[in-house]
Amino acid sequence: MNNKEFISELATRAGYDQKSTQKLVNNIITAMSDAFVADNSVIVPNFGVFETKKKMERVIVNPSTGQRMLVPPKLVLNFKPNQVWKEKLKGGR
Repeated sequence: MNNKEFISELATRAGYDQKSTQKLVNNIITAMSDAFVADNSVIVPNFGVFETKKKMERVIVNPSTGQRMLVPPKLVLNFKPNQVWKEKLKGGR
């Protein structure tokens, strides 16, 4: 499902026009982004938790040259679905 299809479906379900729905989705994404930058988790009830995690620095080896390189630490975005969604996905729907 692409963005246009998603906004259309969401607007239909919510009873709003597509322009208002797109603005709402953009505001939600902006608020979530601000929370991630501030190192806060975003909990969506009955869906899951979005959080930032710090990956520690590590040494990797280039397989073709054998050269060892240090990969610096970085923040990555992680999503953990709630148990209901885990069971739905595990069961194949």
